[in-house]
Amino acid sequence: MPDRESGGVADFKDEDDKKLESLGYVPSFKREFSNLATISFAFSIMGLCSSVATTLIPRYSWVTWCWILGSAMCFTLGSSIAEIVSAFPTCGGLYTASAQLVPKDTDPLGNYEVTSGKVNCLATRQLATLTKGFVFVNLGTTAIIIIVLLATTGRHDMHSASYVFGSDGVVNRTNGWDNGIAFLFGLLSVQWTVLIGTGLLGWVLNIVLILCSGPLEDLPGASGSAFLQIMVLRMGKSGSLFLWTFVCLTAFFVSQTALQACSRTVFAFSRDHGFPDKGYFGYVSKWTHTPLRAIWLTTILSIFPGLLQFVSPIAVNAIFSLTAMALDISYIIPIALRRIFRHHPEVQFTPGPFYLGDGLLGWAVNLNCIVWTLFVSVIFSLPTYLPVTKNTMNYASVITGSVVLLAMIWYFVDGHRHYRGPQARA
Repeated sequence: MPDRESGGVADFKDEDDKKLESLGYVPSFKREFSNLATISFAFSIMGLCSSVATTLIPRYSWVTWCWILGSAMCFTLGSSIAEIVSAFPTCGGLYTASAQLVPKDTDPLGNYEVTSGKVNCLATRQLATLTKGFVFVNLGTTAIIIIVLLATTGRHDMHSASYVFGSDGVVNRTNGWDNGIAFLFGLLSVQWTVLIGTGLLGWVLNIVLILCSGPLEDLPGASGSAFLQIMVLRMGKSGSLFLWTFVCLTAFFVSQTALQACSRTVFAFSRDHGFPDKGYFGYVSKWTHTPLRAIWLTTILSIFPGLLQFVSPIAVNAIFSLTAMALDISYIIPIALRRIFRHHPEVQFTPGPFYLGDGLLGWAVNLNCIVWTLFVSVIFSLPTYLPVTKNTMNYASVITGSVVLLAMIWYFVDGHRHYRGPQARA
């Protein structure tokens, strides 16, 4: 989680620090993210227009309804996550929360997580200042693309409402899956959306893209990106490439914010001796007061999946499905644990500023996000094209299973000797 600003008074402990001390933790990093920087961080890590650009598949009316359905479901996940991290504002995030939401004698194996991200080694204050502008570029680029597409597409060139929202626009390119399964494949593009703002703006963006998309046979075009091809069709090559620069910039912002979240988790896990590194990556630089070793480890490991694009696009697609699936599964673990052990005497869950309550609303939101995540994890594991061959197989489930198996082997061979869960520094 990003570190938030304390209000400018040197000897004043903000509410998060007081919360940590009540849990027996000592803060590891300075909290220098303002509310604006924190909001910008949240919007930027989802990378609205860059996420749509990299996942848009011409299914037309299915895209429209997949997005709004997925957004509504993911919003319950986001609300449940907010409830947890609001109560446990630690750098380990949900990893630390998972340990707090089970009895003390519970095996710590369940805290193993798979993390990834990109590079940014600035000091926390500098990173907070930089992050403040991300949200304006992210949302501004999306809004400009929507406006320019509508302005450059003649009314006679736009598809009808029945094409955008109805059965006239149903397209099934799976070569064998029925329409129901083909529809569900469109959920991958929206799985990163957990804020209501990005959900609604993303829905408008998808509607406009379909409205202005032109002939189906021209997509995805020479670039391999249906999003870019639609822009070129309506704006021309020069205009589309200019705006595409900002789409790529939002993707860079995703990398930056993902690194911050990931490196803090790597740091916390190494500090707690969850890795076979003797705590080497659980080090905070005295110069920048950030976990530089964890940042560079994450950076180096993140390079390898990118290189797969030059070897096998199938492997890249599997990694993309894997990240959505593994990340969301890691989210629902503490959500489920909070409900399972809610009455256990050793588990003291004290709600933070954001709390859904223990009534019908809280239960409905929590259960919905758990069931939905398990459901879409099955969908993301299916091959999107039939017949299934070595070239069309979706290897996401194989990779996920392999990572979990290797983690379990490591834990039982050696990890259990020195890993005892989160330590007293957060």
